[in-house]
Amino acid sequence: MKTVEELHEFFRTELLTDLQVIERQRRKVAGRVATAAAVIFGLVAVFAIALIAGSGEFGFIILAMVIGTMVFIFVCRAITKGYVSDFKAGLIRRIVRFIDEHLSYEPAECIPKSVFMASKIFQTKPNRYKGDDLVAGKIGATQIRFSELDAVHESGSGKDRSRVTIFKGLFFIADFNKNFRTETVVLPDTAQKLFGRLGQKLQSMNVFRGQLIKLEDIEFEKHFVVYGEDQVEARYILSPGLMKRIVDFRQKTSQKVYLSFVGSMVFVAIWLNRNLFEPRLFNTLLDFEPIRQYFEDLQLAIGIVDDLNLNTRIWSRQ
Repeated sequence: MKTVEELHEFFRTELLTDLQVIERQRRKVAGRVATAAAVIFGLVAVFAIALIAGSGEFGFIILAMVIGTMVFIFVCRAITKGYVSDFKAGLIRRIVRFIDEHLSYEPAECIPKSVFMASKIFQTKPNRYKGDDLVAGKIGATQIRFSELDAVHESGSGKDRSRVTIFKGLFFIADFNKNFRTETVVLPDTAQKLFGRLGQKLQSMNVFRGQLIKLEDIEFEKHFVVYGEDQVEARYILSPGLMKRIVDFRQKTSQKVYLSFVGSMVFVAIWLNRNLFEPRLFNTLLDFEPIRQYFEDLQLAIGIVDDLNLNTRIWSRQ
């Protein structure tokens, strides 16, 4: 695993010269975005003042602000599209290859929806599904894939329209080197934390998830609830060592973590409230700290292989 010190040397000796080109592009794009904001919201302000002077309806002022914001978002995306593409190709791809030359990076691709649903982690099927920043390849002996995902289910219309975010964050898949006979799902334990023993009772009544698997690791049970089709196989998979590593990983991320063991794969979903690999338009690229953040976000995903000890082939594939 590469260190921050190695990254800093890579930044100083190889990245910095190329980043100066992208930095000039960033400044131009940032200037255009600032100009667009000034023009669009200036026009909205003039329109609002005219309405107020003419005793216009307050609702029209709100409507003008909403339309102005929508136009600005559309214009902003059009202005920044080329820069975002160059940024990801020129910086994120190079950091990925710096971490491990066996990894590939496709900024416009993501984990397919069919694979997302096959993980069995989330039961609601999204009808709004998008993602980007797909990384794939091998870490040691373990084949991995991960990308950012945003999965949403929308229903109804008008006042009855509802929008539920099923998942937003980093979705990771790795070969576990074992063919599981059944499916085991590990979810954040929210019910028991909120309702104590009643929460545990509610968990056991979740018939759509299969059997509630009771484990002996007190610390693990504080944070996770496990469902499966086979008590013996679930306990076999979730060994004391693996449970400890999962708890440690949750503490490391400080985020909601979901896992499942399906087929011969382990799926890990990490809920995040920010986009990981998007450019910060109004921050310089010549500062090391943003580069370090991109590196650490990538290491978070790639490091799952080590965090879960996936390269130690304790089972033979059957």
